[in-house]
Amino acid sequence: MAADSNEIVAATSVIAVANATRFSRFDVATDDSDHHYHKSSKPSDQFTNATSAVHKKIMKEWKLLDKNLPDSIYVRVYEHRIDLFRAAIVGAAGTPYHDALFFFDVAFPPDYPNRPPQVHYRSYGFRLNPNLYTSGRVCLSLLNTWSGKKSEKWDPSRSTVLQVLLSLQALVLNEKPYFNEPGFGGWSGRTYWEKKSSGYNEDVFILCCKTTLCLLRRPPKNFEQFVTGHFHERANAILSACNAYKSGAMRVGEYNKPPQPSSRMSKLEVSRKFKESMELVYAQLVVAFAKNGASVGNFVEQLKVEREAKVISSTGAKLADNTNPAGSGKRFINKLKKIFFMGLKKAKTLKNPGTPGVSSS
Repeated sequence: MAADSNEIVAATSVIAVANATRFSRFDVATDDSDHHYHKSSKPSDQFTNATSAVHKKIMKEWKLLDKNLPDSIYVRVYEHRIDLFRAAIVGAAGTPYHDALFFFDVAFPPDYPNRPPQVHYRSYGFRLNPNLYTSGRVCLSLLNTWSGKKSEKWDPSRSTVLQVLLSLQALVLNEKPYFNEPGFGGWSGRTYWEKKSSGYNEDVFILCCKTTLCLLRRPPKNFEQFVTGHFHERANAILSACNAYKSGAMRVGEYNKPPQPSSRMSKLEVSRKFKESMELVYAQLVVAFAKNGASVGNFVEQLKVEREAKVISSTGAKLADNTNPAGSGKRFINKLKKIFFMGLKKAKTLKNPGTPGVSSS
């Protein structure tokens, strides 16, 4: 007997999670066709000649990545294009980026390490950080794409791509990205600016959720099983965080943050804009995660209850308007006005029986 669709989805999900669990932090891939620099960057002799200084340096970088990548960063280099690689960074707990995935396409220049690598962020059209543009541009002192002290700039004798990835995770995808904006960094800790920062984090989380939807629909090559497995595993945590944030139970970014007993908070005020945006993207995530094979039945039921409550509330409002004396009074006055103007029109017709287009009977 053939397995039904639910059994097939469940089996596929188990395989995806197993593959994601086994997904090594560093590995060599063959398909670089969707890499941002696939066409714009042409491999030179420096990359193909195993005896060149550039080739040897890149091989050292590979070994450094293989041995030292943290659990939250994954890299795929390419067998036939050693000048390219792709990295996935998992958003850290305690930030508005928690549980989301961020992909960066990297290209070594022909004179590496004299110049820093080029880095392109796969934004899917969303600006979720002052340092990451929708065009894919990445502003970072270590890449010489942003101003900074000499010690923060690329140093050919010391800097590495591992440092670049760690900087992206710690310095860019941080707890309060609002203060990454030039000129805002010095205002951290002040009430007005902290409020602005909290509002920015709300927008960031919404965009992270939208990025997640895009990744599930169109994951980067060589990371398909990883994306599937990651969001299968983290679906419940992400949806629970959505509920906590839209209800005001906690601030954005605090869902997986270690609890602070000394700083217990009352329920937070949530803006209407954020709540409406959160409700919309939350419903889309529930559907996407369910399609991805995650066990989100309780969240599906919650959505049904919420929608039924809205229908009942909307119906009740209409009924209340129909039975409201003020509402009835307005309708009665409108009817009187209608009758009055119809009477005037009829009177004019009787006075002018020859008016074209008007019956004189």
